[in-house]
Amino acid sequence: MASRYPSSWLDELRARSDLVQIVSGYVSLKKNGRKYWGLCPFHGEKTASFSVDGERQLYYCFGCKAGGTVINFIMDIERMDFSEAVAFLAERAHMPLPELENSEEYERRRTQRERLLSANREAARFYNELLYQPEGAASLDYLQKRGLTANVIRRFGLGASPESWTALTDHMLEQGFTLDELRLAGLTVVKGQEEAGQADAPVRYFDMFRNRAMFPIIDMYGNVLAFGGRSLGKQNPKYLNTSDTPVFNKRRGVYAANLLRKQRHLERVVLVEGYMDVISLSQFGVEGVCATLGTALTNEQARLLRRFAPKVYLGYDGDSAGQHAILRGLDILEEEGVPAGVLDFPDRLDPDEFIRRDGAEGFQRLPVISPAAYRLLRLRDAMDLSSQEGKIAYAREAAKVISALDPVEREIHIRDLMVQTGFPRETLLDQLQLSVPGSAAPENAPRKISSSRPSPPSEPGKSKSLAAQEKLISILASGQIPEDIVEEKDFEDDELKSIYMRLIRGESVQSVIDQAPDDASRSRYSEILLSPVAESKDQLITMASECVDKIRKSRIRNRCKELEQQILDCPEERRGELMLELQELRKQLKK
Repeated sequence: MASRYPSSWLDELRARSDLVQIVSGYVSLKKNGRKYWGLCPFHGEKTASFSVDGERQLYYCFGCKAGGTVINFIMDIERMDFSEAVAFLAERAHMPLPELENSEEYERRRTQRERLLSANREAARFYNELLYQPEGAASLDYLQKRGLTANVIRRFGLGASPESWTALTDHMLEQGFTLDELRLAGLTVVKGQEEAGQADAPVRYFDMFRNRAMFPIIDMYGNVLAFGGRSLGKQNPKYLNTSDTPVFNKRRGVYAANLLRKQRHLERVVLVEGYMDVISLSQFGVEGVCATLGTALTNEQARLLRRFAPKVYLGYDGDSAGQHAILRGLDILEEEGVPAGVLDFPDRLDPDEFIRRDGAEGFQRLPVISPAAYRLLRLRDAMDLSSQEGKIAYAREAAKVISALDPVEREIHIRDLMVQTGFPRETLLDQLQLSVPGSAAPENAPRKISSSRPSPPSEPGKSKSLAAQEKLISILASGQIPEDIVEEKDFEDDELKSIYMRLIRGESVQSVIDQAPDDASRSRYSEILLSPVAESKDQLITMASECVDKIRKSRIRNRCKELEQQILDCPEERRGELMLELQELRKQLKK
């Protein structure tokens, strides 16, 4: 939304709104080195991980990854949108709001977004009102049989879609929305001229959701983005969700994000599979519950959840599909550096069934299983430990899980593994490629349990080249190094290349962050653009040169690997040409 205001005016607003001073009104800050530190206001913590960079005028939390400019801070702390936060800061700085800049493309997208959100809001109102009319009786009966109270139905804005083919669409057309807007919002299916291939073919339309209990999907700012509908008859699928639209991407959000935002200082987020799981747990007083939107957990969702709490507990269904989804979810959370745990519901129950059977007290007593323990549990369930072959297979696979753990946790699982398989400690340590502490392995120890399958690669993490590219952006943003040290081709990452181009065009660091496309990008930009640790301009130039050297060496090495493979596979007439290029690149590496 930054494009609504002149960039020079926004730069002045940020300059007159000192971030350290404003954050200090909400957080107790202490200076340590060149930055200020305090307890993060966006998630509960006991050790300060929230930093404020007075030089760059940026904040960043190394715990929940919240970050941005003074405008972003006000948006998050006061729960405002961009325009409201700008107005808030302008009033504080005694700056009159400027005339908004005109941009036809921006106005088109802004108008379309506002129209689609308005359409979704009106549809949610229509569905909710219908719930208490004769056409919604089946949906209301379904919700009440699931044990939902009137307060919970109102809190989640639940509703009903009628059996009629066009009831919602006809109502929305009366409210002034167009068929194209309803199609874009995912509320109406439109058939007609294009399909028939005739300009004069009649246009036919029907409601996307019919005879379903309706669950509006609301973002953290209270906007209705989409809907989920639960079938009340024999129609399939059982749950129908809005497809991606200009205002909705199911990979980026979670169900009940609006409620998560209102619950401050959560110690953990509980991620479940279904709408009813969220609603039932919430009705029984469990806070911090949300669900994915008809997809497996995505990296984007993991980064979003990290903003609400320092940990995520996976509480998926107890069936085999739920267990598989937990394993995949643990991998995603580890990729994003989010501490995780697993709530393993007994008797193959889903969270909704469990909470209605055992209540809130039963939920509080559920043990939280560590990722490693859960993976080992699933491995053990899949193996036949009554046979020697099964024990060997289990020991091999368990060793892959245990080897990645810290020494304390590893020791606990080695002891369990000794009991479960009957193998002595030295054999298991050998399988883990470790030595017995304080002594050599006995000569008569059983041979290493070999496996024909290679061990999985270690967690790759961030490549050295990518880390160097990010550091180079931070150094460049300081404005203290010659621009000709860096070239556009030094950035292979598209986001970093975009930041580079905007910085050399003269855009401020704060402007780049304020115009980040989403929260995940804003968090990444904030972390990257914090001031690099350096004593002088000369040191910054040295650091930049080292980064460029790493990046270009990495690029040459990657090209060499490509050429080596191409030389093996290419026709003989091209081999000489490729060999010459490879030799030239190797000379560059030596230099």
